[in-house]
Amino acid sequence: MPAPACCVDAAASPTPGLALASHSSLPAPEPFSVVPPPATTAIITSANAADHSHWSPSHSAALYKIDDWGYPYFFVNPFGNIAVRPYGSATLPHQEIDLLKVVKKASGSKLAGGLGLQLPLVIRFPDVLKNRLESLQSAFDFAIQSQGYESHYQGVYPVKCNQDRFVVEDIVKFGSSFRFGLEAGSKPELLLAMSCLCKGSPDALLVCNGFKDVEYISLALIASKLALNTVIVLEQEEELDLVIDVSEKLAIRPVIGVRAKLRTRHSGHFGSTSGEKGKFGLTTTQILRVVRKLEQCGMLDCLQLLHFHIGSQIPTTALLSDAVGEATQIYCELVRLGAHMQVIDIGGGLGIDYDGSKSTDSDVSVNYGLQEYAAAVVQAVRFVCNRKSVKHPVLCSESGRAIVSHHSILIFEAVSSRPYDSPSVNPLDPKYFIEELSHDALADYQNLSIAASHGEFETCLLYADQLKQRCIEQFKEGSLDIEQLAAVDGLCDFISKALGVSDPIRTYHVNLSIFTSIPDFWAIGQLFPIIPIHRLDQRPGTRAILSDLTCDSDGKIDKFIGGESSLPLHELEGQYYLGMFLGGAYEEALGGVHNLFGGPSVVSVLQSDGPHSFAVTRAAPGPSCSDVLRVMQHEPEVMFATLKHRLEEFVHDMDDGSARISLTNGLARSFHNMPYLVASSCCLTAANGSNGFCYSSDSSDSSTGEYEQWTYGCA
Repeated sequence: MPAPACCVDAAASPTPGLALASHSSLPAPEPFSVVPPPATTAIITSANAADHSHWSPSHSAALYKIDDWGYPYFFVNPFGNIAVRPYGSATLPHQEIDLLKVVKKASGSKLAGGLGLQLPLVIRFPDVLKNRLESLQSAFDFAIQSQGYESHYQGVYPVKCNQDRFVVEDIVKFGSSFRFGLEAGSKPELLLAMSCLCKGSPDALLVCNGFKDVEYISLALIASKLALNTVIVLEQEEELDLVIDVSEKLAIRPVIGVRAKLRTRHSGHFGSTSGEKGKFGLTTTQILRVVRKLEQCGMLDCLQLLHFHIGSQIPTTALLSDAVGEATQIYCELVRLGAHMQVIDIGGGLGIDYDGSKSTDSDVSVNYGLQEYAAAVVQAVRFVCNRKSVKHPVLCSESGRAIVSHHSILIFEAVSSRPYDSPSVNPLDPKYFIEELSHDALADYQNLSIAASHGEFETCLLYADQLKQRCIEQFKEGSLDIEQLAAVDGLCDFISKALGVSDPIRTYHVNLSIFTSIPDFWAIGQLFPIIPIHRLDQRPGTRAILSDLTCDSDGKIDKFIGGESSLPLHELEGQYYLGMFLGGAYEEALGGVHNLFGGPSVVSVLQSDGPHSFAVTRAAPGPSCSDVLRVMQHEPEVMFATLKHRLEEFVHDMDDGSARISLTNGLARSFHNMPYLVASSCCLTAANGSNGFCYSSDSSDSSTGEYEQWTYGCA
């Protein structure tokens, strides 16, 4: 059995020398004064393709490293599809969810029992979200119990990771039994956190981070008045004066935290917020001034929380322990100075192993799990507090990435591919373009012919490249026409392929905007696992990069986990679905509307005891063309009216006006549809509604009279 990583083999090809030497389109070589340099490389041959019948889902699991980055939630089932274990390792076989069946349910025709949603599609698994919360809590509970720690852990979810209403509400609901709270970094985030926590545990923390003005601080103090367990964390020294002033005016005594700027540094990409020159936090000198001012105001008892954050994706527990130890030392000093300290908030940083490598020097990997992370934190705090004879504080973390990354999967379709297969030599008579070649180009052609007949393959490539470049210059000058240039291109491509040096990497075009749905890849080079979600019982037959729909050269994915510059994929035969995993944090919030491509459709899926082991509990179509136009201050209703009037002015029917009606309905449909390419199974209908359009439930898959289903009504 061949090693899985080496199973994408090129098809066997004839010996390059024979292919070139026997090509009848090359004229007999003519003598040339310059002797070609001697060939120095051996003949390039391709390995024979292995037997496809020996491929199994386990080979695909190894090829795509699914068990490394996906455990315990994702695996390849016996049918060759990606399946989800909603309860992690506790999932029973009958509870496993076939991801392809979810996609078919979401995108299928309504007449066939589907939801008629258009791709791309985000599939959320709240059961996975709950499992992540419970696993984090269990890890800390175990570490606390095993190490004799004399307080407890209660985390907060930083809503910036994913502000989706249902995500935040689920976290509050799932975490209520263990006092799980929320963290906000802006006024809108604070408002949503206040609203959601009204249904949460009364002991849950509401941590108020970020830069603050009077309105922000007023909101936080109102939250305290509403019996929410609110802590205002000072990010800047100047914020203290605002807190004191506003709290006096509202007659509300605040609970205050301070963010420390640690000396411990995180050297990775996400560590720019760490160190003395970090963006956030107070130095030891500033912290001392805060303590003195609070003492002067009789408010030192209000200072109860110490917060720090050295950056996301902390790579090792050694670095984590160092930072936690330094912060705990500051905490103990604040206790000594008279502050009524209660909580140490270690911030974010709990990492995700995106590539499964467990590397210590990568921004996309970490070498620890939840248990190791929790144990390192508890041990570091306990050690310093015991040494200083300080009561063990409540432990808090802001582990957003680790909580939400796994529960969300982005599904998109490869719609076409650009093959690398070079065309055969142009059937034009070579004399047709040879006669038009310049003296230097003709010399290159003649020497190419000589090298081919002698089997000098490196020399062939040299003269082929020179010939091509000279012909391009002739074309630019107008002395070579496009048919002749195409003939030269075909010849040179044929030579490259025959010698086995042509680039075998293909381009798969995907129905997606990378800027909207995977913005971190474009912005910071963040890698996510991307794999086919089906046909994994078949050997991938090619390698490719992914190119999106945008008119932008950066709209491509050409770097993948494992240091790969291409992805093993199958030939396109029917619908071909790819999934991006571990993208539940940040991607939806960061995505923009480049090229006016909006966000994806979204469904939430719970495990159930039905025939397919799942139930879709929520479904929402992605933003329509009208929605994204409104984002940029356009008015779709006015635009439609303008185009409709123009259509009436320039389209004159000779019959009953059916052509004009059909075109008008087509315009309405274009406004209502998502900006992405429309699959035939997705049928939407525009009708009167509060925003001019509405989602219709009585759609048809029939292409006959499809436009006639579309009408438009101004709201």
